[in-house]
Amino acid sequence: MVQERDKLPSSVLFACSMNSVRSPMAEGIMKQLFPFKVYTQSAGVHEGELDGFAVAVMEEIGADISGHVPRTFDEIHDTSFDLIISLSPEAHHHALELAHTMDIDVEYWPTQDPTMEMGMRDQRLIAYRRVRDQLTTRIKQRFGWQPPAST
Repeated sequence: MVQERDKLPSSVLFACSMNSVRSPMAEGIMKQLFPFKVYTQSAGVHEGELDGFAVAVMEEIGADISGHVPRTFDEIHDTSFDLIISLSPEAHHHALELAHTMDIDVEYWPTQDPTMEMGMRDQRLIAYRRVRDQLTTRIKQRFGWQPPAST
């Protein structure tokens, strides 16, 4: 039996601090797992620049986010989302403010910021992959993803 929480929403907004790493990765994963089933966008509290490491690790799983244009909450024109998933404390605070004035569910998924990882390129990519894989697992579990049936 599918619980109410596990139902697939019609629209989801992923939010982080800069909309340059975590939320675009989550948006790309959601679109890859649930193509044409869920309207998905991402936003940040502040506008950053798309991170090349995020693009690279998403390409590894066949998700192209290279065309993503970072945007802020203020630049989201359609705010009628069923669910906002915030990935950073700052974004969570902002999402709760939005939910206070609208009928929007908000979930907080604390997610490490891989840009804080120091070291050589390979070490940094490991941190980005870890975040990507954690987001993938969390999205699959939260929304009850099942692999397509074989034909």
